[in-house]
Amino acid sequence: MTGDELRRQKYINMTETSVKVLVCRMAVPTIISMLVTALYSMADTFFVGRVGTSATAAVGVVFSLMAIIQAVGFCFGQGSGNYISRKLGERKFKEASRMAATGFLSAFGAGLLITAVGLIFLTDLALMLGSTDTILPHAKEYMRVILFGAPFMASSLVLNNQLRLQGNAAYAMVGIASGAVINIGLDPLFIFTFGMGVSGAALATIISQFVSFCLLLLGCKRGGSIPIKLRDFSPNARRYWEIARGGAPSLFRQGLACAAAIALNLAARRYGDAAVAAMSIVTRVGMFAFAALIGFGQGFQPVCGFNYGAKNYARVLEGFWFCVRVGTFWLAALALLGFIYAPEVISLFRRDDALVIEIGTRALRAQCVTFPLLAWFTLNNMMMQNIGAFGRASVLAISRQGLFFIPLILILPRYFGLTGVILSQPLADLCCFLLALPLGAGVIRDLGGGDITRLGSQNRKAV
Repeated sequence: MTGDELRRQKYINMTETSVKVLVCRMAVPTIISMLVTALYSMADTFFVGRVGTSATAAVGVVFSLMAIIQAVGFCFGQGSGNYISRKLGERKFKEASRMAATGFLSAFGAGLLITAVGLIFLTDLALMLGSTDTILPHAKEYMRVILFGAPFMASSLVLNNQLRLQGNAAYAMVGIASGAVINIGLDPLFIFTFGMGVSGAALATIISQFVSFCLLLLGCKRGGSIPIKLRDFSPNARRYWEIARGGAPSLFRQGLACAAAIALNLAARRYGDAAVAAMSIVTRVGMFAFAALIGFGQGFQPVCGFNYGAKNYARVLEGFWFCVRVGTFWLAALALLGFIYAPEVISLFRRDDALVIEIGTRALRAQCVTFPLLAWFTLNNMMMQNIGAFGRASVLAISRQGLFFIPLILILPRYFGLTGVILSQPLADLCCFLLALPLGAGVIRDLGGGDITRLGSQNRKAV
């Protein structure tokens, strides 16, 4: 079949197949992608942990920089991908192709800019991200290499999101997972066999990112996907406005994740390198546990976008409630296991440092208490972003880290010391769940009554 015929067949499949079957089918590759991605993010922490506590803390510090790069990639990827998904639902294939090229090339250019600025201000950037004097040499060594991979990291995330939101999650999975497996294999080789230390971990990361980049480009030519064509690069104010609207929640969410990581490092470093290392480990473990929910929600997103574009609102809500039930059960099960086995989990990364294990155990158990609440919050945010409820999606996107975590991490340690650092994220999660209750209920009510005119008018006022 031709590309247009494949896209028409996909439209029928996305709008007529059982929603639960479709979400699960789409979710399997995205869950694998997210888990493997989170695993190789943890791999650097695991292997560098054998080098020393300060080196482990350096990976946590540079994680903030990677969050900035990811924020750019997710903004262009989600912004262009959500638009593409809706245009495919409307059968406007040429406009979808123009947006695909514009989003991809714009992200690559933004990544080049990050590389240049980061290398010029390397020391200042490392200190700003939370390095102590003992962490700084390791952080600069790791960061210098990571910066060269910024264009490929950002544009790979665009390709991943565009493929996934077109309903081709399997191709996105192959690209992301292949790079992740390579990273896990190269880490011990470069760090220990070649004696490169933390720079070896960074080199393994950017090589894996480049491999993912190449495979994702190939994936764009398969299965009726929208191919990236240079001649379709059509930057104009209208397309960048659509990218900004659709990508703003992701940009806010990822950008604030960076700011939150910096604030956490700055708060934790008052209590030594062990505290920075422990909180870095807990952050990575939490990301891994959360990854499956994100992957499951990403399986729902193309179903949501296609059916919203086709005005099948009942299917949108059916998929949403199915994902909320499954997601809440999954997070509750992981939270229980994490609470029970917290010392064993932390010791996997720094088994020779009792202080890291003690602090990490307290922090992990505290986060497990509110962990199941994130299913409602996250899936509401994903649905709002896909149906164009950008105002409310943006409010939710900034709430977890921006509205709640950053103020809490600035205030609580002043009164409760290290305990305040540990409690900031769980309390932020509780607050964002309470905020998501009324915001989500309003969107669900409007969709259930087929009243999307209110959503549209409110979004224009909010954005």
